[in-house]
Amino acid sequence: MSKIRYSIILIFAFIVILMTFAGCSEESNPTDEPFVDHTGETGTVTDIDGNIYSTIGIGGQIWMAENLKVTQYRNGDEIPNLTDDILWSNTNEGAYCSYNNDPNIAAVYGNLYNWYTVIDGRNIAPEGWHVPTEDEWDKLINWLGGEDTAGGKLKSTDLWNAPNAGATNESGFSGLPSGMKLGIYYINLNTQGFFRTRSYWNIGGQVWPVNYTLHKDSVNVLTYTLNDKTMGLSVRCVKD
Repeated sequence: MSKIRYSIILIFAFIVILMTFAGCSEESNPTDEPFVDHTGETGTVTDIDGNIYSTIGIGGQIWMAENLKVTQYRNGDEIPNLTDDILWSNTNEGAYCSYNNDPNIAAVYGNLYNWYTVIDGRNIAPEGWHVPTEDEWDKLINWLGGEDTAGGKLKSTDLWNAPNAGATNESGFSGLPSGMKLGIYYINLNTQGFFRTRSYWNIGGQVWPVNYTLHKDSVNVLTYTLNDKTMGLSVRCVKD
Protein backbone atom coordinates (compact mmCIF):
# COMPACT_ATOMS: atom_id res chain seq x y z
CA MET A 1 0.00 0.00 0.00
CA SER A 2 1.40 3.35 -0.96
CA LYS A 3 2.24 5.94 1.70
CA ILE A 4 -0.29 8.37 0.15
CA ARG A 5 -3.15 5.85 0.29
CA TYR A 6 -2.18 4.85 3.85
CA SER A 7 -2.19 8.50 4.94
CA ILE A 8 -5.62 9.11 3.39
CA ILE A 9 -7.05 6.11 5.27
CA LEU A 10 -5.61 7.36 8.56
CA ILE A 11 -7.03 10.86 8.02
CA PHE A 12 -10.46 9.44 7.14
CA ALA A 13 -10.45 7.22 10.26
CA PHE A 14 -9.48 10.19 12.42
CA ILE A 15 -12.37 12.26 11.03
CA VAL A 16 -14.84 9.42 11.70
CA ILE A 17 -13.60 9.15 15.30
CA LEU A 18 -13.96 12.91 15.83
CA MET A 19 -17.51 12.88 14.43
CA THR A 20 -18.42 9.94 16.68
CA PHE A 21 -17.16 11.66 19.84
CA ALA A 22 -18.79 14.93 18.85
CA GLY A 23 -22.10 13.15 18.49
CA CYS A 24 -21.74 11.43 21.86
CA SER A 25 -20.78 14.69 23.55
CA GLU A 26 -23.85 16.47 22.21
CA GLU A 27 -26.16 13.71 23.44
CA SER A 28 -24.60 13.48 26.93
CA ASN A 29 -24.54 17.23 27.54
CA PRO A 30 -27.98 18.58 26.69
CA THR A 31 -28.43 22.33 26.56
CA ASP A 32 -29.52 23.82 29.88
CA GLU A 33 -33.04 25.16 30.09
CA PRO A 34 -33.16 28.93 29.57
CA PHE A 35 -33.07 31.02 32.74
CA VAL A 36 -36.43 32.37 33.89
CA ASP A 37 -36.49 35.22 36.41
CA HIS A 38 -39.35 34.59 38.85
CA THR A 39 -38.50 37.54 41.11
CA GLY A 40 -41.59 38.98 42.77
CA GLU A 41 -43.96 36.20 41.70
CA THR A 42 -46.29 35.28 44.57
CA GLY A 43 -48.51 32.29 45.12
CA THR A 44 -49.36 29.53 47.58
CA VAL A 45 -48.64 25.84 48.13
CA THR A 46 -50.49 23.36 50.36
CA ASP A 47 -48.88 20.48 52.26
CA ILE A 48 -50.39 17.07 53.03
CA ASP A 49 -51.77 18.37 56.36
CA GLY A 50 -53.68 21.13 54.59
CA ASN A 51 -51.36 23.93 55.74
CA ILE A 52 -51.24 26.71 53.14
CA TYR A 53 -47.96 28.58 52.66
CA SER A 54 -47.23 31.81 50.83
CA THR A 55 -44.57 31.52 48.13
CA ILE A 56 -42.19 34.01 46.56
CA GLY A 57 -40.09 34.03 43.41
CA ILE A 58 -36.46 35.06 43.91
CA GLY A 59 -34.24 34.94 40.85
CA GLY A 60 -34.70 31.66 39.04
CA GLN A 61 -36.23 29.94 42.06
CA ILE A 62 -39.59 29.87 43.84
CA TRP A 63 -39.41 29.51 47.63
CA MET A 64 -41.83 29.10 50.50
CA ALA A 65 -42.16 32.43 52.31
CA GLU A 66 -43.05 30.63 55.56
CA ASN A 67 -41.45 27.88 57.65
CA LEU A 68 -42.67 24.32 57.18
CA LYS A 69 -45.26 23.00 59.66
CA VAL A 70 -46.04 19.58 58.20
CA THR A 71 -46.44 16.57 60.52
CA GLN A 72 -46.65 13.84 57.86
CA TYR A 73 -44.44 12.60 55.09
CA ARG A 74 -45.80 12.96 51.58
CA ASN A 75 -47.06 9.35 51.61
CA GLY A 76 -49.16 9.99 54.73
CA ASP A 77 -46.82 8.38 57.29
CA GLU A 78 -46.67 10.35 60.52
CA ILE A 79 -43.42 12.11 61.43
CA PRO A 80 -42.78 11.30 65.11
CA ASN A 81 -43.36 14.31 67.37
CA LEU A 82 -40.72 13.75 70.05
CA THR A 83 -41.36 15.86 73.13
CA ASP A 84 -39.09 13.87 75.45
CA ASP A 85 -35.59 15.40 75.51
CA ILE A 86 -33.78 12.07 75.97
CA LEU A 87 -35.64 10.39 73.12
CA TRP A 88 -35.01 13.42 70.90
CA SER A 89 -31.27 13.48 71.63
CA ASN A 90 -30.81 9.77 70.92
CA THR A 91 -32.98 9.12 67.88
CA ASN A 92 -31.54 8.24 64.49
CA GLU A 93 -34.88 8.52 62.73
CA GLY A 94 -36.90 11.45 61.47
CA ALA A 95 -38.62 13.58 64.11
CA TYR A 96 -40.01 17.06 64.68
CA CYS A 97 -40.92 19.25 67.62
CA SER A 98 -42.26 22.73 68.23
CA TYR A 99 -40.23 25.28 70.17
CA ASN A 100 -40.72 24.57 73.90
CA ASN A 101 -43.23 21.92 72.73
CA ASP A 102 -45.66 24.80 72.29
CA PRO A 103 -47.98 24.45 69.26
CA ASN A 104 -48.87 28.14 69.51
CA ILE A 105 -45.24 29.01 68.74
CA ALA A 106 -45.21 26.49 65.88
CA ALA A 107 -48.30 28.13 64.38
CA VAL A 108 -46.19 31.26 63.75
CA TYR A 109 -42.61 29.98 63.47
CA GLY A 110 -43.16 26.49 62.03
CA ASN A 111 -41.86 23.20 63.38
CA LEU A 112 -38.25 22.21 64.03
CA TYR A 113 -36.94 19.11 62.21
CA ASN A 114 -33.89 16.89 62.66
CA TRP A 115 -31.70 15.99 59.68
CA TYR A 116 -33.05 12.45 59.40
CA THR A 117 -36.41 13.93 58.48
CA VAL A 118 -35.21 16.03 55.56
CA ILE A 119 -33.27 13.15 53.95
CA ASP A 120 -36.07 10.59 54.38
CA GLY A 121 -37.16 9.21 51.02
CA ARG A 122 -40.83 9.64 51.98
CA ASN A 123 -40.27 13.41 51.58
CA ILE A 124 -41.58 16.16 53.87
CA ALA A 125 -42.04 18.70 51.07
CA PRO A 126 -45.39 19.23 49.30
CA GLU A 127 -45.88 17.61 45.91
CA GLY A 128 -43.79 19.46 43.31
CA TRP A 129 -41.43 20.87 45.95
CA HIS A 130 -38.32 19.68 47.79
CA VAL A 131 -35.98 20.46 50.66
CA PRO A 132 -33.24 22.63 49.13
CA THR A 133 -29.61 21.70 48.60
CA GLU A 134 -26.57 23.74 49.58
CA ASP A 135 -26.25 24.76 45.93
CA GLU A 136 -29.83 26.09 45.85
CA TRP A 137 -29.28 28.13 49.00
CA ASP A 138 -26.06 29.50 47.54
CA LYS A 139 -27.90 30.56 44.36
CA LEU A 140 -30.46 32.38 46.53
CA ILE A 141 -27.74 34.15 48.51
CA ASN A 142 -25.72 35.11 45.44
CA TRP A 143 -28.82 36.49 43.70
CA LEU A 144 -29.28 38.80 46.67
CA GLY A 145 -25.73 40.12 46.55
CA GLY A 146 -23.74 37.53 48.47
CA GLU A 147 -23.45 36.29 52.03
CA ASP A 148 -22.18 39.63 53.38
CA THR A 149 -25.46 41.46 52.66
CA ALA A 150 -28.17 38.94 51.75
CA GLY A 151 -29.23 38.37 55.37
CA GLY A 152 -30.88 41.77 55.67
CA LYS A 153 -32.80 41.15 52.44
CA LEU A 154 -33.97 37.75 53.70
CA LYS A 155 -35.03 38.70 57.24
CA SER A 156 -38.58 39.62 58.16
CA THR A 157 -38.94 43.15 59.51
CA ASP A 158 -40.90 41.95 62.55
CA LEU A 159 -40.68 39.27 65.28
CA TRP A 160 -36.90 39.78 65.57
CA ASN A 161 -35.40 41.24 68.72
CA ALA A 162 -33.56 44.57 68.31
CA PRO A 163 -31.56 45.63 66.46
CA ASN A 164 -32.63 43.30 63.60
CA ALA A 165 -29.65 44.71 61.70
CA GLY A 166 -30.31 45.79 58.13
CA ALA A 167 -33.62 43.93 57.83
CA THR A 168 -35.57 45.02 54.75
CA ASN A 169 -37.14 41.74 53.57
CA GLU A 170 -36.90 43.14 50.05
CA SER A 171 -36.65 39.56 48.77
CA GLY A 172 -40.04 38.63 50.24
CA PHE A 173 -38.45 35.55 51.85
CA SER A 174 -39.61 36.70 55.33
CA GLY A 175 -36.94 34.81 57.26
CA LEU A 176 -38.02 34.22 60.85
CA PRO A 177 -36.03 34.01 64.11
CA SER A 178 -37.40 30.58 64.94
CA GLY A 179 -34.48 29.42 67.11
CA MET A 180 -33.49 25.78 67.42
CA LYS A 181 -33.54 22.69 69.61
CA LEU A 182 -30.04 21.70 70.67
CA GLY A 183 -29.96 18.59 72.85
CA ILE A 184 -32.31 19.23 75.76
CA TYR A 185 -32.40 22.98 75.17
CA TYR A 186 -34.52 25.34 73.08
CA ILE A 187 -32.48 28.43 72.25
CA ASN A 188 -32.42 31.69 70.27
CA LEU A 189 -36.11 32.26 69.58
CA ASN A 190 -36.48 35.83 68.21
CA THR A 191 -32.70 36.22 67.85
CA GLN A 192 -31.65 33.66 65.23
CA GLY A 193 -33.12 31.53 62.47
CA PHE A 194 -31.62 28.23 61.26
CA PHE A 195 -32.59 26.58 57.98
CA ARG A 196 -31.89 23.02 56.92
CA THR A 197 -30.66 21.71 53.60
CA ARG A 198 -30.41 18.06 52.55
CA SER A 199 -26.71 18.54 51.76
CA TYR A 200 -23.76 17.60 53.93
CA TRP A 201 -19.99 17.86 54.11
CA ASN A 202 -17.83 14.77 54.56
CA ILE A 203 -15.34 15.73 57.26
CA GLY A 204 -13.01 12.99 58.43
CA GLY A 205 -15.40 10.37 57.09
CA GLN A 206 -18.30 11.81 59.08
CA VAL A 207 -21.50 13.48 57.87
CA TRP A 208 -21.84 17.15 58.80
CA PRO A 209 -25.25 18.49 57.67
CA VAL A 210 -25.12 21.90 55.96
CA ASN A 211 -27.48 24.58 57.26
CA TYR A 212 -27.82 28.36 56.98
CA THR A 213 -28.48 30.95 59.65
CA LEU A 214 -29.69 34.55 60.01
CA HIS A 215 -29.03 36.65 63.12
CA LYS A 216 -30.58 39.74 64.72
CA ASP A 217 -27.18 41.48 64.89
CA SER A 218 -26.04 40.86 61.34
CA VAL A 219 -26.87 41.39 57.66
CA ASN A 220 -24.88 38.26 56.81
CA VAL A 221 -26.06 34.78 55.92
CA LEU A 222 -23.77 32.24 57.54
CA THR A 223 -23.23 28.58 56.71
CA TYR A 224 -23.82 26.56 59.86
CA THR A 225 -22.61 22.97 60.03
CA LEU A 226 -22.17 20.72 63.03
CA ASN A 227 -21.72 16.98 63.40
CA ASP A 228 -25.10 16.71 65.12
CA LYS A 229 -28.02 15.37 63.10
CA THR A 230 -30.52 15.68 65.96
CA MET A 231 -30.63 19.49 66.09
CA GLY A 232 -34.15 20.79 65.50
CA LEU A 233 -34.06 23.45 62.78
CA SER A 234 -36.53 25.18 60.47
CA VAL A 235 -37.15 24.12 56.87
CA ARG A 236 -38.01 26.17 53.79
CA CYS A 237 -38.89 24.26 50.64
CA VAL A 238 -38.15 25.27 47.05
CA LYS A 239 -40.18 24.43 43.96
CA ASP A 240 -38.98 21.63 41.67
